[in-house]
Amino acid sequence: MSTNTPVSPAADLQTPLKFAYWVPNVSGGLVVSTIEQRTSWDFDYNKKLARIAEDAGFEYALSQTRYAASYGADKQHEATAFTLGLLGATERLKIIAAVHPGMWHPGVLAKWLITADHISNGRAAVNIVSGWLKDEFVNFGLPWLEHDERYVRTEEFITVLRGLLTRKNFSFAGKYYNIKDFTLSPAPLDIPGRAHPEIFFGGNSTAAQDVAGRQADWYFSNGKDLEGFKENIAGVRASAGAAGRRPRFGLNGFVIARGTEKEARETLREIVAKAHVPAVEGFRDAVQEAGASTKDGKGMWADSSFEDLIQYNDGFKTGLIGTPEQIAERIVEYKKIGVNLLLTCYLHFQEEVEAFGRDVLPIVRELEADLARKNNTELVGVK
Repeated sequence: MSTNTPVSPAADLQTPLKFAYWVPNVSGGLVVSTIEQRTSWDFDYNKKLARIAEDAGFEYALSQTRYAASYGADKQHEATAFTLGLLGATERLKIIAAVHPGMWHPGVLAKWLITADHISNGRAAVNIVSGWLKDEFVNFGLPWLEHDERYVRTEEFITVLRGLLTRKNFSFAGKYYNIKDFTLSPAPLDIPGRAHPEIFFGGNSTAAQDVAGRQADWYFSNGKDLEGFKENIAGVRASAGAAGRRPRFGLNGFVIARGTEKEARETLREIVAKAHVPAVEGFRDAVQEAGASTKDGKGMWADSSFEDLIQYNDGFKTGLIGTPEQIAERIVEYKKIGVNLLLTCYLHFQEEVEAFGRDVLPIVRELEADLARKNNTELVGVK
């Protein structure tokens, strides 16, 4: 499975890759298929999963934001409340709550985040999601903005959020937000190595990459093959370089680790064969409007096939399917091009997250250490 990818000058070979998992706080699992998925959206299941994940070596988890029944998920827990619950149930895991501008005011989110930061001793973070499901906004009676305009609002949103997290007497006058001489107290915790609680942000379009480079601490992407993610990284780095910033990069991937590659591929075939066709087609119709509405047609899901969309963040494209050794090799290929974090999802979350930490992660660390040595440096900070 290895492609012997050249090492990018921008790759961070000294820092171990970080691993996150999607919190299944919505029903239906992470693939829209009738295949068995031993997972659950309820809090007790997720509390146990979070503890398994932090013991397995995961550093982050991402709570999904969903309001309207869509894409096979007829039940959803709200992301920020769920995040607080998981933070209280864990000791080391950082939990990222996904939030929509347009449904939140950035000042209210800043206040929530500071409180969550204090409660969790610095483990709360947010993922800013510009929004793709029109019905969620329109049926709530909220304005629905066209694609690129949503990113104009998002950039203002993050500017205000960061300003209120880091400055006293903060003021801002924009198209969507106006803040006058405002100070939030208390401030976030003073933690070495960070300016404020982490801000994640995602999107594949050119507009999203531009905003990510100027604003995000972390850029999240839907699943991509190596060449596709190189293009995303280049776009974000171009924007970040002009702003004097260095964001880090996270990539979504659906993991199918089995004893043989044949077994893993058979599992993928079964997922696809048992796809919930009406739900996938409904999702496709909703999201591919977003890609088509961008100026250059490069939005998320713009080039996704029916099979890709069975995993709703294109997780199959990343290719984390095979034996633990093959998956570890593939992961390190992504590190070579500049990936800093893998955001993972699974059919059977509790047992497969535990197995990933036991069977895949140690191989990743060995390969990372070897890669660092071959490039005249060393991997530091491995626990």
